[in-house]
Amino acid sequence: MCFYKQVQFLFMLTFLFHFINGQRRQPNIVFVFADDLGYHDVGYHGSEIKTPNIDRLSSSGVRLENYYVQPICTPTRSQFMSGRYQIHTGLQHGVIRPSQANALPRNSPTIAEKLQEVGYSTHAIGKWHLGFYKEKFLPTNRGFDSFYGYLTGAEDYFDHYRCFGYCGYDLHDNDKNIFNGTGQYSTHLFTEKAIDVIRNHDQRKPLFLYLSYQAVHSPLQVPRSYIRQYDNFTDKNRRIYAGMVSCLDEGIGNVTDALKDYDMWDDTVFIFSTDNGGSIEEGGNNWPLRGWKGSLWDGGMRAVGFVCSSLLQYSGYNDQLIHVSDWFLTLIKLAGARKNGTKPIDGYDLWTTISENAPSPRKELLHNIDPLAVKTGRRLYRDSFDNRIRAAIRVGDWKLITGDPGNGSWIPPPYIARDLNPGIKYGSNSVWLFSISDGGSGEPGLPRTPRHNYIDVGRRKRRHKDAKNIWLFNLADDPFEEMDLSPYHLDIVRSLLDRLAFYEQSSVPCRYPPFDPMSDPQRHGGQWNPWQ
Repeated sequence: MCFYKQVQFLFMLTFLFHFINGQRRQPNIVFVFADDLGYHDVGYHGSEIKTPNIDRLSSSGVRLENYYVQPICTPTRSQFMSGRYQIHTGLQHGVIRPSQANALPRNSPTIAEKLQEVGYSTHAIGKWHLGFYKEKFLPTNRGFDSFYGYLTGAEDYFDHYRCFGYCGYDLHDNDKNIFNGTGQYSTHLFTEKAIDVIRNHDQRKPLFLYLSYQAVHSPLQVPRSYIRQYDNFTDKNRRIYAGMVSCLDEGIGNVTDALKDYDMWDDTVFIFSTDNGGSIEEGGNNWPLRGWKGSLWDGGMRAVGFVCSSLLQYSGYNDQLIHVSDWFLTLIKLAGARKNGTKPIDGYDLWTTISENAPSPRKELLHNIDPLAVKTGRRLYRDSFDNRIRAAIRVGDWKLITGDPGNGSWIPPPYIARDLNPGIKYGSNSVWLFSISDGGSGEPGLPRTPRHNYIDVGRRKRRHKDAKNIWLFNLADDPFEEMDLSPYHLDIVRSLLDRLAFYEQSSVPCRYPPFDPMSDPQRHGGQWNPWQ
């Protein structure tokens, strides 16, 4: 009997040893998405907007300076959740609209489901925007133990009401509709909910907190107290937007303080990411990058991102190629989960790249192929990818864009625009355009002079059969996409078109259904809810 008790005691010690070390190998993971935050809208990128918490946190960790997301909301979030390119999930075109019977497919598990499998407590707060027309697509049926937030893509920050063809409230606490949240600003609301999750977390389990803020997406709304510090801003949109960014920054500081207060910070991997470039019409800015939200220029896709963790062996600047789809494998492997049961993953495990500044295994990045976008211009080759189709790919330092890439202007923030020409006003209906001209010669390497003029934000480029539809850049030499090299490197153009053709072969049909009248919230108690 004594021997039996000794064996039992040794077994318990072994179990506790593996349990404790298993917990150590499973860090808490807090992933924060900011919505529509521009590249130039954080202090450490030279912005006039004050972001002391973001600056402080990023300076203590790793700033990701060659990090890409997608140009718009749903594709970025779908690739984070699934680790798969949008051409492999049918979400190649646009975002999921509130009345569309569309969602991230269930044929591959989400990152939350994989973390649940290895014991994580999983919580989603804020914006979902991955489809909700059936209950099986709700966050609590996609791997999250709890969900507090909204299902559509945008809404009023105070009354949480959304009109898009149909109108209804959109604030949910798990399966309960919330109607009494009116008057509570969403950034405050989601911060408080995140702190509540941290406060009540059972620390015997690792935590996965997905905090997807509404800020700083339109509509431009923020309590007046956050705007006062920017009263010197002459542009109204930029002034309100700056207040929204400062409120977001305050929320991030409060969440990280809570992690420290409850002794969780040292065991946490904290990740911050924007979901796409800033929207110029709504006060955002991506200077000195070209383009903005919705475009295939780097201003629409090159993101603000950083990682903080005691597990990092390196801190500072990281210029290795990283994509939002890489978080899936990176985080599930860090958590001790496996990718069994998943469809083929397009992302990479980049923890060593991030934590040790090692070379990235990612050498290639498909930005997108959108078969539903209107074709533009003339076709270059009949035996390769159709360059009339809207698409973009990066291989090494080379980036190729085809079709209609969206607005390709360089837009400086107002204070820089005033310095360039004090006589020009940066207004809310027009924006200041700064572009680089080759003087009309078309020859690379010749002296280039600044050209300043106004553009209408809403003006769309006319699509016609002779429109330009192919661009090639070497981003190592030309990070701001100023010099199109496509006429001078036809061999590289052809090679990258062949890579697009390769990806096109594996793409699934694009899903973008018409609006369904059964989605009308007035049929469902006045709230945006599943309708099928």
